[in-house]
Amino acid sequence: MEINDNKKENIIVERSFRFALTIVEYAERLEIDRKYVIQRQVLRSGTSIGANVREAQSAESIRDFAHKMKIAAKEAEETEYWLLICQNSKNYPDCTDLLNDIREIIKILTSIIYSTNKKIKNHN
Repeated sequence: MEINDNKKENIIVERSFRFALTIVEYAERLEIDRKYVIQRQVLRSGTSIGANVREAQSAESIRDFAHKMKIAAKEAEETEYWLLICQNSKNYPDCTDLLNDIREIIKILTSIIYSTNKKIKNHN
């Protein structure tokens, strides 16, 4: 499935979109298990990452891009938190793969934010 209109592959756009699809599936499992409160939190933060990354692709400036990526990173951190709650609670479906994925996404976002902030500094 092609989710990026650009010809050039964008790793964070692709990864965050695939992660959102997987989070939707995990949230559906939580809903079946009647874990409604956590299900809503995981679904909201887990899908917000990709939405913010996607929005950053149309940023009005490099500062706007950095800001939107920072929001995506915050959502990723929150998602990791909710997944850790799931992992450490009794009777929750396994989320080891999701935790590995979100940690990789956090690393990518951190790298993007760092390099973008470096560019901003160099332009001043």
